[in-house]
Amino acid sequence: MALLDLYDEALPQVYGYLLSRCGQRSLAEDLTAETFLAAVEAVRRRPPPALTVAWLVGVARHKLADHWRRTAREERGLRVVGDEPGDQADPWDDRLDAMLARQVLAELAPHHRAALTLRYLDGLPVPQVAAHLHRTVHATEALLVRARGAFRKAYARREGRDV
Repeated sequence: MALLDLYDEALPQVYGYLLSRCGQRSLAEDLTAETFLAAVEAVRRRPPPALTVAWLVGVARHKLADHWRRTAREERGLRVVGDEPGDQADPWDDRLDAMLARQVLAELAPHHRAALTLRYLDGLPVPQVAAHLHRTVHATEALLVRARGAFRKAYARREGRDV
């Protein structure tokens, strides 16, 4: 019964967390369902963990990172087949239009989107981002540099100016 009560309280928060980061209703719904299925599995363990809204949001963060990793692997495979060049990068620090920034973020490759979301939207330090993405800190720092560069180029293109 406690899980059902938690479900009623946590559902809007978990779904809202996921939707605000991925921007796709169907994906947020799927990941929310996966999050609550993980909670059901956790309750069956002995001893069960203390389930809270924060615990569920943490599980949701992992589910989203897992989704981005899977998508990035698929896209890397397609790039190899298509012989697509890799991303070049340089750091960028500027004031952004929030709505435009979300649109640009949604266009980025999943590995870039995951790194930027975890680092700048969730505010995680680089070592935690690295842990979520199953990368070394050095590899994550390099990924963030490339992701910021890709974001900068896409943002500038959307604004109609050259980088």
